[in-house]
This record gives sequence, C-alpha cells and structure tokens, in this order.
Amino acid sequence: MTSAWTPSTAPRNPAGEWTDILKATLLRVPALPEDLFKRLRLAKLTFGDRVHCPFLRPFFLSPEDEDRVRTVAETIAELGERVVAAALKDKHLFAQFHLRPEEERLVRLAVPYGRASTASRLDAFLLPDSLKFAEYNGESPAGAGYAETLAEIFHELPMMEKFAQHYAVHSYPLSAKLLDALVMSYVDWGGSASPPKIAIVDWKDVPTWSEFEILQARFEKMGVPTVIADPSELVFDGQKLVAHDKQIDLVYRRVLINDIVAKPAECAALVKAYTANAVCVANTFRCKIPHVKAFFAVLTDEQNGALFSHDERELIHRHIPWTRVVADIKTSHHGQPVELLAFIGKERENLVLKPSDEYGGSGVTLGWETDEASWDSAIGRALSAKNGAWIVQERIPIRREVFPYIANAGKVDYRDMLVDFAPYLFRGKVCGFLTRLSATGLANVTSGGGQVPAFRVSPRTT
Repeated sequence: MTSAWTPSTAPRNPAGEWTDILKATLLRVPALPEDLFKRLRLAKLTFGDRVHCPFLRPFFLSPEDEDRVRTVAETIAELGERVVAAALKDKHLFAQFHLRPEEERLVRLAVPYGRASTASRLDAFLLPDSLKFAEYNGESPAGAGYAETLAEIFHELPMMEKFAQHYAVHSYPLSAKLLDALVMSYVDWGGSASPPKIAIVDWKDVPTWSEFEILQARFEKMGVPTVIADPSELVFDGQKLVAHDKQIDLVYRRVLINDIVAKPAECAALVKAYTANAVCVANTFRCKIPHVKAFFAVLTDEQNGALFSHDERELIHRHIPWTRVVADIKTSHHGQPVELLAFIGKERENLVLKPSDEYGGSGVTLGWETDEASWDSAIGRALSAKNGAWIVQERIPIRREVFPYIANAGKVDYRDMLVDFAPYLFRGKVCGFLTRLSATGLANVTSGGGQVPAFRVSPRTT
C-alpha cells in the first residue's frame, strides 16, 4: 500500500514540498534512483566514470535571489573586462596578475574584437543575508551543456508534475545562449559566414569530452555545423584553420592556456591561426588576466581604487572577499595596515590559501580545517612556488542544505551538503547556473563533488 502525497503544514518551502513529494514517489516507484542513473549515463552526464548527479532534488532559486545574483555578477564580469583593458596599458597593474612570460606574450597578441571572455562563470555562495563570490572562471568554464541536460531530465521525473502544480518552474536554455554569444563574438571579430563553422577544441582525454558531444549535437540542431577536435588535429596553412578536413570559422576554445603553454607543438596551429587573425577564437587569450585568482586581489586592494566608481567599490567590499597575493609585504586589511605574512600566520581560522592559477580545488588549504604546522607549511609552499603566485583570501559564509542522496544499492538517504552556486555569464550577461554540492569545504566536480540543476521557482497563486 502506498501513501498519497499531502501538502506540508509548514510555510511554503519549495525544497520541503519537493522532498514530501519525493518520499511518496519512492514508495510507489522504488526503482527511481536506478532509473535516474540510467538516464544520466544515456545522456552522457558523466565525469569520467561517475555520474554528475547522485541527488534527487534540484536547487531552488527565488526570482528575488536571481535578480540579486544577476546584478552583482554582471557588474563583476564588466569589471573584469575593464581591468583587462587597463592592465594591457599599465605595466604596474599588469604585474599584479603574476602571469608567466609565455602567458604574457599570448595575452598581448592583438585581436580585432574587445571582449576577453565570451563565456565565463563566477563561483558564489548565496545566503538570505549574504552573497559572496569565491573566484572568477574567466577562461573556459565547463558544465553548461551538462547543467541544461540535467534540468531536462529533472523536468521528466515523476515528482515534477505534482510540484509544478504548486510552483511555476523556470529553467535556463544555456546551449542556445552560449551559441548566441559565440556567434556575436564572431560577428564582432569581423566574421561574415552564416552560419559559421565551429570547432570545439580540447584534448581527447579530458573527462568533459562528453559535454562537447552534448554541445555539438545542440549547436547542430540549431543549424550551426560543429566539430570536436584535439588541438593536435588542427592544421593551419597560413590562411585558414582546418579540423577534420573542414575549414573552421570560429573556435570555441576549451583547451586551457596553461596547456597551450605546456604543449606548444600540439597547439601550434591554433596559436598561429590566432596570431594571424585567421580564425575567431573565444575566449581570447586575454581572458587569462581576470581568470587568475589574483584578479580578486586587484579588485580588493585599495591601491587600485581609482579604477572603480564609489558604487563599484562598495559592491566589491560587500561581495568579494578580501584577497592578496602571498608575499613578504606590508598591505592593508579593511583599511588597517598589516604585515601580510604575520597576518596570515595569526589569522589561520579565517583564511584560505590557493594557487592563483589552478582549478578543481588543487592546492587549496582551508585554514579552519588545518592545524598550525600544516598551515605554516602551506605558507612556505606559497612563498617558494616557482611556477606562479599564490593568494590568501578571507573566509566567506557558505550555504548548506539537506539533499536526498543516492547511496550504494540505490538506497536514498539525506545529507547535509555545501552548495556552491555559480552563474554562467555569456558576453557578460547571466544566462543560467551551475550548482555543485559537496560534503567537504570544496565544491567542484573534479574534486569529487556532485551537481544538481537549478530552477527559478515562484508559488502559484491559484
């Protein structure tokens, strides 16, 4: 015998109402967890061998919170573009990003259109009384194809029909918005092909290759021919860039600049075509400037205040954590002079150390989860690093929620998870979200976290 769903007597709460519906559904459909995993694998929602979403509830966002995130995120993205232009003209400002010589050479290559980041993403923690951004992925953010596909799968789950009787549910057409942004950058670059031929370019062995296949299928369904190519498969004859015997007009570059620097022979055709302006590449190499985590040090350091208006400085103060590049210097902390190294050593419980130019949580040390000796060792690594700077950043409030988790053998339990809420920005406009969950202090798929779709919801009035 199964129990019918009955509304909660508590105040309207979309997460609670979804969970009530889920519990009743699991009684009727005990194979639901196994069915979800099958759908995820069929849809290529995998990261290596793992499915992206071992959870049975989306993240719910109110219209008011969406507006709050949009306003701040779009301002930060615009500041990123402004700082790129300023840094290319100001050696002192440029030096604050601590790029390596070959990165600087690539960044300074001339391009005929202005926007550094066609696609970017901010990592945020959204709370009722707080909105803080931990870092800016200005180079090559993954996951938009996964997030859109995951939302479509959740729309088809049996809980959604009952839930949608009580809430208006909005999802985000990320692939269409991404394609629009790429084509707009191509037109800005001076391209005239309609439609342009796109190459999604990254290494064949990356675990996100399945996302490229998702985007390729969606782009082609929207009428834009698209190929996926390893950088080593590109051929440049001095006039045109070719992939799989097809001339390419627009490169959607997912291969990272770190890899382009590390593997110059394999990436030679791409770099030569970019240098000759023979193909539009998005994102441009200039996106490296705001992509490094030292970008937040530039934003929060008073010495750069003249770059920003009074209102922008207030927004930075409210939403960007105090950040500095680790060095033996005197600086300020919220207006108070400090010896930086002594301050880092003393304030371990309130600080995090990160390499300025890594991803996937690599090298991150959370002071509040670290003993004094390990913290001192991390400071030493930061100071002695030969290949790039490290940053220290102030601890920020995090969001946690309980989510239904599919454990071994399809059993569903409920786990308290950290919620990292990351808006995608395409040509500086918020177009959707990546929502990652983790039981630890690091929330990203590459470090073992999971992903859920984000929906904007509002209660129905009738």
